[in-house]
Amino acid sequence: MARILWVEKQIDYEPQGMMSLSAVLKQAGHEVELTVAGREDAVAVARRFQPDILAYTVLTGSQRYYLELNRRIKLALGDREPMAVFGGPHATFFPDVLEEPGLDGVCLGEGEGAIVDLANQLSNGGFDPHLPNWWFKSGGQIVKNPVRPLIRDLGSLPMPDRSLIYDHDEMTRLSPVKVFIAGRGCPYRCTYCFNHAWYSTHYPHEKRGYMRPVDSVIAEAVWVKERYPLEQVIFVDDLFILFDDWLAEFAEKWPREVGVSFFCNVRANLVTPEKVALLKKAGATSVSMGIESGSDRVRDEILKRRMTAEAIVRAGQLLDAAGIAASSTNMLALPTATLADDFATMQLNRAAKIKYAHAFLFQPYPGTELGMFVQDYDLMDGNLEDISAIAWDKSLFKRGPFERRQMENLQRWFAIGVEFPWLEPVIRLAIRVPHNPITDGLYWWLHKVFKGYAIGRRIHPFRRDLRTTLRQIIHFFRMGT
Repeated sequence: MARILWVEKQIDYEPQGMMSLSAVLKQAGHEVELTVAGREDAVAVARRFQPDILAYTVLTGSQRYYLELNRRIKLALGDREPMAVFGGPHATFFPDVLEEPGLDGVCLGEGEGAIVDLANQLSNGGFDPHLPNWWFKSGGQIVKNPVRPLIRDLGSLPMPDRSLIYDHDEMTRLSPVKVFIAGRGCPYRCTYCFNHAWYSTHYPHEKRGYMRPVDSVIAEAVWVKERYPLEQVIFVDDLFILFDDWLAEFAEKWPREVGVSFFCNVRANLVTPEKVALLKKAGATSVSMGIESGSDRVRDEILKRRMTAEAIVRAGQLLDAAGIAASSTNMLALPTATLADDFATMQLNRAAKIKYAHAFLFQPYPGTELGMFVQDYDLMDGNLEDISAIAWDKSLFKRGPFERRQMENLQRWFAIGVEFPWLEPVIRLAIRVPHNPITDGLYWWLHKVFKGYAIGRRIHPFRRDLRTTLRQIIHFFRMGT
């Protein structure tokens, strides 16, 4: 039996990958523990647990934090010398991070089979670095292995190990809104997206996008509902409405067997009256769809979204007519985009009757098509280490400092501008203000308060007692988003 310690900075919601990997490890007879470094001494936990594997799920922008934390943990463990491994998007798209001191391996892509193979080897007292999906340091060299076939039968995986999270995080355990996933992958080829980059690099001829059996999703939801508060489910699939037959079966079974409202991700050009009717029948109360840019040129040529503004507006109107609240995702400060394009994005959200518009500042993530475009043409103001783990702090795309500042400030005002069109002239003046602690703080608070109101009342509404409300408010304001 191997001992695996997952090290996480903080828990904002249920991390689907970590829970799935923990489940397959426990199924294989290994012991898994979690430490949340943001609120406990991860070094002390590691000393007590004595792991064989230190596991980190890493987003680009957070790698420095985890590399330093890993260094401290390994130093404290002395002769124990556990294997320290990175997984997640940063390891997948920037596996050269393995060259950093203290790191022993990186896992590329799906990790269920990979982590079990490694744990099995270590528990048997040996180590062969030739394991699919892994890069390892071995004998002074880096061994780079190919990836294994994708897990197509998602129903063959055990139920995600929610106890790993709920036993350590009371806020997530007691929240009546819980996160699930019903499928993996997406067939579209958006230039900024993980999915397209991953498939293009490693699985160029594979079918893109596949779902868990409906009965598997329902069994997990019923299991959670019987043990924990559950009033709304958030499905974090990239695209929930991809397959008509799957959605029809889900709409028939979910309200009868689970009976809980839900939120999911849709794509505007797939939103039809028939699919909206199925979502409504199933119990969807809110959805999110990517608008990304109000410029047809940017959306089609730069992002390769291949959908018209008219399709986006029609999708929003169909959802609104059905009583399903639509939120959106949008990117500001995109390559070749102008401030006028960003205001056009605000206006397109308004026309699509969006109930809350998330706005992010474009980040040139390594490995994605758009990230490579920025790198190839030397359009990035900084390097990989400057990319933030959260996409709303600063823009790294080279452009005039005045326009960049306005775009960064507009991120804070964006959702408010969608909601209150009469404020647009005021916003155009407010975003001209130079960065300083007073206005930066004020803009952050305005953004945060409106976001909390809109999401709490429109996107994820549920009954709250006073204690739950206060706890969620504190948790929400502690989050960087």
